[in-house]
Amino acid sequence: MDKKKEVNEAFDIPVAERKYIKETYIKFNKSILLLLPILFLLFSLTGIRLRRNSGLSLIRENNIQNFKNQDNSILGHLPYNEVLKEKLVLIEPNIEVHIDMKDSLLKMREDAKDDGILLVFLSGYRSKNLQEKIFYSLKSSRNQVAHERARVSAPPGYSEHSTGFAIDIGDFNRRDTDFEVEFENTDAFRWLKNNAARYHFKLSFNKNNNKVDFEPWHWRYEGSIEALKVFEQSNRKLINTKN
Repeated sequence: MDKKKEVNEAFDIPVAERKYIKETYIKFNKSILLLLPILFLLFSLTGIRLRRNSGLSLIRENNIQNFKNQDNSILGHLPYNEVLKEKLVLIEPNIEVHIDMKDSLLKMREDAKDDGILLVFLSGYRSKNLQEKIFYSLKSSRNQVAHERARVSAPPGYSEHSTGFAIDIGDFNRRDTDFEVEFENTDAFRWLKNNAARYHFKLSFNKNNNKVDFEPWHWRYEGSIEALKVFEQSNRKLINTKN
C-alpha cells in the first residue's frame, strides 16, 4: 500500500464519523422542532386541567365554609364528639345509651307506666358512620339538597345521638306517630312535656327552632356533669337567642 492510499484511509474514517454525527444532530434538531408544538399543547392542557381542578376544589371548600358559622355549627347543628364505647350500655336490643343516663331513663319509663303511659325507645346512640348513611341516604330517597335534609337529620359528626345522651321516644299505643310530628298529639308526648324535666331530659328541637324541624320525639339528657359539658354550647346559644 502506497503512502497516498495510507493517508486517505487514515483520514476517511474520522471524516465519515464527523459527517454522520452532523447529520444525526440535524435530524435530532428537526425532530425536537416538530415535537415542540405538541409538547407545548400537552403542557397547556395539563395546566388548564390542574387550574380547573384546583378551582373546583376551592369552590367546594368555599361552599362547605359557607355552611359553617362562627360557633362551628353546620345547617343549624352543632358539632359533637362521639362517645367512647366503654361509656355505652345496652338497655334493650339495639338500643345503647350513655351510662350516665341509664338509670334516669329507665326510671322515667317506669314512672310513666305507673301513670298508664307506655313509652317506647326508638333510637339511642348512633355512630358517626351510621349517621352518615342516614343523612346521605335521604338525598336519594327524598330528592333533597343538604340544607333540606339537615332540617330532619343532622350531618355526620353533628348529631346529639353520637354523644349517647340523646333518645328518640314513641308511644306504644300510637306507633303510627313514630318519628312523626303527630307524636306531639299523643299521651306519651303530653306526659313527657309535663314530667321529663324531673328526670333531667329536655326537648332538643322545639317549634321555635328556625333551622331544624320540630322533633317532639327527640330528647336529650342533661343530668350529669359530662352531659352538661357536652350541651353547654347549645344551651348558651339558646340563652343568647332568647335574650
